[in-house]
Amino acid sequence: MEIKTGYLYHIKDEYFGVVNDENLMQNHEKGKKKPTYFTIKDKDILWFIPISSKVDKYQRIIDNKIEKYGFCNTIIIRKIADEDAAILLQNAFPTLEKYIDHVHTVDGVPLKVSTGLQNEIKSLFKNMVGLKKRGTNLFFSDIDSLKNQMLKEIK
Repeated sequence: MEIKTGYLYHIKDEYFGVVNDENLMQNHEKGKKKPTYFTIKDKDILWFIPISSKVDKYQRIIDNKIEKYGFCNTIIIRKIADEDAAILLQNAFPTLEKYIDHVHTVDGVPLKVSTGLQNEIKSLFKNMVGLKKRGTNLFFSDIDSLKNQMLKEIK
């Protein structure tokens, strides 16, 4: 399977056992495989950004952050496949192709996020990584440790 930036994928349960990070969103919820992940391919590393259908829940969090800080760029709500979705940049994490279970499809067709939304997500993600490098960590998981673990698996 060729993994491409801008598509949505599902991850294997195996990944969560390997990394053992309690700050990651878990794969199963009430018997469903969730969430789907927007994927950014960065050489051998894939960055997974969870997509949630719980828009009301995340809208409240966004509203609280805007009230407190004046803005929120760690969670955004946008249309994906004509439905509102919460894009949880704060929950992003690195993984490898071998941990991908399957591409997310709609009517049998792989779901690709619009180019404009892809660019917005990549820009916000890049900004968050830059902030982390300068000492402001907005990620829930330890992305540096997880990335190092994934890079060790490649060797």
